[in-house]
Amino acid sequence: MLSPSSPSAVVSALRAAGCVFAEDEAELILATARSAEELTSMVDRRVAGLPLEQVLGWAEFHGLRIHVEPGVFVPRRRTEFLVGQALAQAPDASVVVDLCCGSGALGAALAAALDGAEVHAADIDPAAVRCARRNLAPFGGRAHEGDLYDALPPHVRGRVDVLMANVPYVPTAEVPLLPAEARDHEPLVALDGGADGLDVLRRVAAGAREWLAPGGCLLTETSERQAPAAVQAFADAGLTARLAVSEELYAHVVIGELP
Repeated sequence: MLSPSSPSAVVSALRAAGCVFAEDEAELILATARSAEELTSMVDRRVAGLPLEQVLGWAEFHGLRIHVEPGVFVPRRRTEFLVGQALAQAPDASVVVDLCCGSGALGAALAAALDGAEVHAADIDPAAVRCARRNLAPFGGRAHEGDLYDALPPHVRGRVDVLMANVPYVPTAEVPLLPAEARDHEPLVALDGGADGLDVLRRVAAGAREWLAPGGCLLTETSERQAPAAVQAFADAGLTARLAVSEELYAHVVIGELP
């Protein structure tokens, strides 16, 4: 059995499993484990290929520690760029919606940054909704189960200042090419975006005008290759669209506003 007093054994086990940042991961696991038994279990799960964040039970995102459960999409660091763009676009937003919310990381990040905003998150996956409720609870936010806009309470229709949707955007044929951590341990519904990866994005864009407040904005993440088609999908839905790019994070965010 591994001992919390033997970090070298943890590093060796992680390195042998192919973890590129074995030293950093070992430090996090050792700091999180509350007993020798828990340490052994955590290392075993990581060696078996579970995402580090699911092993730890949390992910660092936009300055917050976001609770992450097994089987729930792990928030990516590049998605912090989407949060930053949302805050820059609507620094005084009073109603915020996080569609396809997964863990609720985006909604929690905006709730933490905005004073007293009404925050709603929605996902079709019950496990994601349970996780999001836990992450939004400290900010008074609410998470709802259902398919996109169908999940939202009617009273926010036409009142949403910031509508974020970190939609699944991996083309179906490319899902098997994803790293095993995502392919085997994150829900397919959070990854598969249809034939060209833009099926859900188009649905979100098509319904946005009905939910946005005057001056409100829709933001969604996409890939560099899909960006032109994603911008066009926003335009086809009657939104004034532009693309924001972070070279550092390799992040591409489409921003749409009511004309």
